[in-house]
Amino acid sequence: MLANLLIGLREGLEAALVVGILVAYLVRTGRRELLTQVWLGVGIAVAASLAVGALLTFGPQGLSFRAQEAIGGGMSLVAVALVTWMIFWMARTARHLKADLTGRLDDALAAGRWAVLVTSLFAVGREGLETALFLWAAAQATGSSTSPLLGAGLGLAIAVVLGWALYRGAVRLDLRAFFAWSGLGLVVVSAGVLAYGIHDLQEAALLPGLGSLAFDVSAAVPPDSWYGTLLKGTVNFSPATTWLQAIAWTAYFVPVTWLYVRQVWPAAVPARPVAVVGAAADV
Repeated sequence: MLANLLIGLREGLEAALVVGILVAYLVRTGRRELLTQVWLGVGIAVAASLAVGALLTFGPQGLSFRAQEAIGGGMSLVAVALVTWMIFWMARTARHLKADLTGRLDDALAAGRWAVLVTSLFAVGREGLETALFLWAAAQATGSSTSPLLGAGLGLAIAVVLGWALYRGAVRLDLRAFFAWSGLGLVVVSAGVLAYGIHDLQEAALLPGLGSLAFDVSAAVPPDSWYGTLLKGTVNFSPATTWLQAIAWTAYFVPVTWLYVRQVWPAAVPARPVAVVGAAADV
């Protein structure tokens, strides 16, 4: 649940910041009449994300076990790829997010009012689709559909409240630090989802080595124990892990963590004061 709360909070806060920047820009430039297009774009993006989630959940039902495992494994790998790209993209562009969005909005305003709808649709829709896919993969990995949804729902609710408070100037938040540390947490979660996806593909007989275990600590960490459930729900830890899963986890986690830390906390670059973000501040 904690992992999914982190996903919902991070992705939700990104979307809330995007909407806040677009709304603030239109208000401050005297174009309030275009707010309807922004909110319509947001609504379509949310509906599309829910539709993708429903399709992923109910679409594979009725297929054979191997087909379901193949779909689950493949979509888990896609989710990991998308979230990894998002983590590094946000690390690179966070400080320029406001300038990039307002620049795109200026182009949209020149093109017409419906281009504003498209801008908000794609800006929010990207976050929504990534969230739907990754939450579905996380739900498959934990074997529960309720806990991931509760965690993600709570994270999204917190993100909405924080986004509104930032827009109103009621709170001040070091967003650079938040996205840096939450990104590191998502690297850990992604490594677990990747390992689970590999296991799904092994069960679908698309990858070898299903019976070749790197370790089995089920006796010490029973899957149905509270701490086994906690490890499964937070980092997708499996007490019985195959060699291919262990290799995939290590091959992903070690280089991605190293590259991420180098990008976010470069040792040679002195720390600079971070702008605390409100509706008008740079992210």
